[in-house]
Amino acid sequence: MKALNIISVAYRATLEEQDDTIVWLTHAMRGAGADIDVLLRGPAVNYIVKGQEVAPLSIGGREQKHAPDVYGQLASLCEKGAMIYVLAEDLKQRGLKHAPRLDGARIVASEDVPKLADAYDYVWHW
Repeated sequence: MKALNIISVAYRATLEEQDDTIVWLTHAMRGAGADIDVLLRGPAVNYIVKGQEVAPLSIGGREQKHAPDVYGQLASLCEKGAMIYVLAEDLKQRGLKHAPRLDGARIVASEDVPKLADAYDYVWHW
């Protein structure tokens, strides 16, 4: 099975969890042997921008020190052999065209997405 996860909703459930749920699911499925790659579009293109850090948050006497690190999760997916594709037009629209980004990310034009999707058995849009 070869699948492409298209992620367009950014920071899904990151208030409740320390991971983006679909990036986490992709990790889990790859760990179980599935051949899954990722295409980021819409607000999710922000995931590949380097230098994102969240300072600890203190509320009352409680401090939350472990903020989500979606960039790190995607870097880990690249290390495991996953391809990370990002829509060029969405980077440009958000002013991120020249931002420092994840080394393994491949930029694709929206006109090339049908050909990219055709290379997969399954295409899931989240």
